[in-house]
Amino acid sequence: MSHASENLDSVYEYQTRVFCIISDHRVFRSKSPEMFSAVFRRTGIKGAYVPFMVDAGDIGKALNSLRVLNIAGANITAPFKEAVLAYLDVLSEGANIIGAVNTIVCKGGQLKGYNTNAIGIMDALNAVGFDIAGKKALVIGTGGAARAVVFILNWLRAESIVVAGRDAANTERMADHFQCTPRSLADLADFPVSTDIVVNATPISSRDEEEPLTDIAKHMDPVGCQLVFDLNYGTRDNIWQAMAADHNIRFLDGLSTLAYQARRTFLLWTGQEVPQDEFAKALSP
Repeated sequence: MSHASENLDSVYEYQTRVFCIISDHRVFRSKSPEMFSAVFRRTGIKGAYVPFMVDAGDIGKALNSLRVLNIAGANITAPFKEAVLAYLDVLSEGANIIGAVNTIVCKGGQLKGYNTNAIGIMDALNAVGFDIAGKKALVIGTGGAARAVVFILNWLRAESIVVAGRDAANTERMADHFQCTPRSLADLADFPVSTDIVVNATPISSRDEEEPLTDIAKHMDPVGCQLVFDLNYGTRDNIWQAMAADHNIRFLDGLSTLAYQARRTFLLWTGQEVPQDEFAKALSP
């Protein structure tokens, strides 16, 4: 190897590595850039984290650009957690079972997909002392986030899981994949639901975002429910929080899940264990 090549390798090794989050217009609502940037500063790791807004038809080009631009890692969020699978070289075992990816490690031109959502959800439930083993769950949604929820609830030995979705075919496919029970989303407003936990895994949490789901949340009767868990965060007039308040049920939003999954993502990207408190502090007002 020439002296010039040795210098180039040395310079590359110590340059700032770039990480990103990929979504549609919702990418600019994410707290991930703020959180990861703060953790990079506090740990002294040279890293930059940026949001990329991508049109649905361009997700393949965006994934290929990670290789072209030597991006070191990426977070994938709604609506692309399932769509990116076709453009990855390797999947972790968990991501393959779940069928959705939220974290990509880019190394040597190869893209490997992981799912840290599921473990982040588990950590968030543990933190509030909610043991799902032997309990009934209702999961609202059939996208990538919902798949991570159902996977981890099964793994934690939930007694039963009902998946409620708008599209009957999608709901039945997901229920069949995870061996749970499908239910029409519209039915939730018409009949009582016996469950210990309700998890909103759709991107909708505000009355301003979608009227039908607002009506469903308003008229739901979650019999015996102990926890309403909304995977979204920072939502004004949160329809799931309002439902929980109406029925005197404890409410948890997705901010703690974001911090827990980010810690595991950071380890995949950098190989470094960082205390959970650093991610929580980065999200504090």
